[in-house]
Amino acid sequence: MQGLITTRHLVTNASDIIGEFGLLTYVRCVAAVVLSRRKVTFLETVMRLH
Repeated sequence: MQGLITTRHLVTNASDIIGEFGLLTYVRCVAAVVLSRRKVTFLETVMRLH
């Protein structure tokens, strides 16, 4: 287990992610998976400050 976000994780755990971290975090995760050219961890996405 490396902590990387996959599309499968986002689909199967969408309600958990939104319930615990909010919709904005879920959208960030989806964007990170779709738009990033490198592998991204969930913690890296959650801790990103804007």
